[in-house]
Amino acid sequence: MPTYVAFLRAINVGGHLVKMDHLRELFLALKFTKVETFIASGNVIFDSSSKNVGALEKKIEAHLLKELGYEVRTFVRSIADVAKLVASKPFNDKKLNGEETTLYVGFLADSPADEFKQKLYGYSNEVNTFLVSDREVFWWIGTKFSETDFSGAKLEKVLGMKTTLRNSNTAKRIVAKYSPK
Repeated sequence: MPTYVAFLRAINVGGHLVKMDHLRELFLALKFTKVETFIASGNVIFDSSSKNVGALEKKIEAHLLKELGYEVRTFVRSIADVAKLVASKPFNDKKLNGEETTLYVGFLADSPADEFKQKLYGYSNEVNTFLVSDREVFWWIGTKFSETDFSGAKLEKVLGMKTTLRNSNTAKRIVAKYSPK
């Protein structure tokens, strides 16, 4: 049975608080198995016999809206997809291994249109560099996150779609823990 990761957008913001044990119960109610949360930032690992990621996203979003009373945008990837993402090298070693640099991954529902990708690439500079790869956007930051003039909200506006960001180290840790040995 495939293992998936649901990357939830804004699960605990705007006065809403969902405890991780409650979040697990919500996923178990959907008949998923081996449900675990990974760090308290909206990462849920689960097994499902479904092979339709889009259907899983819709099913989870509808259930969370019904149970929580607000929209929780959901981006589902198989653990194999997350492993491929972690193994990829979106930028050169100099960028990836520099001091005070961070690589973020933005998960998207669909691949953005070329015009939006080009618009995003126009924001690349010595501090922020972007690369869109299908349904993910890699965002390299060459300084502290608090010192960049770009933001997740701006990323969504430029791409014209919702995203949820994770530090690439989170993806690496998920792969290390949940990939088949």
